[in-house]
Amino acid sequence: MDYLIFWEWLSFAARWLHVITAIAWIGSSFYFIALDLGLRRHPKLAPGVNGEEWQVHGGGFYHIQKYMVAPAHMPEHLIWFKWESYFTWLSGFVLLCIVYYAGADLYLIDRDVLDVSTPVAILISLASLSVGWLIYDALCRSPLAAHDTALMVILYGVIVFMAWGYTHLFTGRAAFLHLGAFTATIMSANVFLLIIPNQKKVVADLIAGKNPDPKLGKQAKQRSTHNNYLTLPVIFLMLSNHYPLATSTQFNWVIAALIFIMGVLMRHYFNSRHANAGNPHWTWLASTILFIVIIWLSTVPKALTGGDQKVSRGAEPFMNAANFPQVRDTVMGRCSMCHSAEPSWEGIMMPPKGVRLDTDELIATHASEIYLQAGASHAMPPGNLTRITDEERALLVSWYRGARTERVP
Repeated sequence: MDYLIFWEWLSFAARWLHVITAIAWIGSSFYFIALDLGLRRHPKLAPGVNGEEWQVHGGGFYHIQKYMVAPAHMPEHLIWFKWESYFTWLSGFVLLCIVYYAGADLYLIDRDVLDVSTPVAILISLASLSVGWLIYDALCRSPLAAHDTALMVILYGVIVFMAWGYTHLFTGRAAFLHLGAFTATIMSANVFLLIIPNQKKVVADLIAGKNPDPKLGKQAKQRSTHNNYLTLPVIFLMLSNHYPLATSTQFNWVIAALIFIMGVLMRHYFNSRHANAGNPHWTWLASTILFIVIIWLSTVPKALTGGDQKVSRGAEPFMNAANFPQVRDTVMGRCSMCHSAEPSWEGIMMPPKGVRLDTDELIATHASEIYLQAGASHAMPPGNLTRITDEERALLVSWYRGARTERVP
């Protein structure tokens, strides 16, 4: 089996698992936040019950009650919502390893930004994810925890700093991905290191016949609320690698910072509606204005560089291949009208995914992508608009497979 084909499918499988688990985590998180905010309170509630809700779904009625601290006795059957979070983070980390660590020379390291070796770049990546949680947890355990608004403002400052910092460490694409992973690590660690442990302490107290500490629930609630507001920006950052106008322009870190504000505004709207606390339509106007600002920032002339363009250290065998002149002519004639610094194809403003194929070096650098997209599959050109022939596709396959055996690791 072709190694690259296997690796591509492995990446696809990890991405699919990541999406599935993320849907499960985000879905349950949004549901419980909406449920919590929409609980009805009245004098006839049983002792200890903080609110209740009647819901209808799938042809059945559900009667849900919430105990602010815990019920008087431990229920016989208790469902824990934790594995969705754990597997979302784990599958995301596996995907990070497959795409960015294994492909560090192409996707992680930008030698015009920071010229480091692959092991050093990976260590920086891992350290940043760990340090992010430590800073966040320390702030949440400080006296600031009693002041939600002040805490959120300071946390936002940390995120903005990390957005700026990542763009000075990695490629633009990797910077956005890492900012998303930085935030997602905080969210998953909240579940693993505080929310679930606090709930286990409550359960242990119930079994022992003790009254649980109300602070445990309050701490878990605060972290859960943070997760709720961080979710939408993380989704944007995880999808951003498809859009070089977001990741690979001059003010990419500002764009990322504004996306966090938009995400908070959107969640504020839905949270307000669920809590019957009004209908803040102004959040949509504010989000629209911010999005227009983002569009403008992405089109500042100096920014239109076509993304992160660098030559891989293993590109030489592909340029030295005997059939490279024919390959170059094929790519220039079938692909470079879109994949160039200034695309000539109508409606294409920047090279798709920031990939340029307008020089020998860049064609050789992206050899594996050319092979996968236009040789092993017919994904490119879209709809075969440039009429690439079967013989030309076979040429790309022969070129890649022949040169790969001589490629320097």
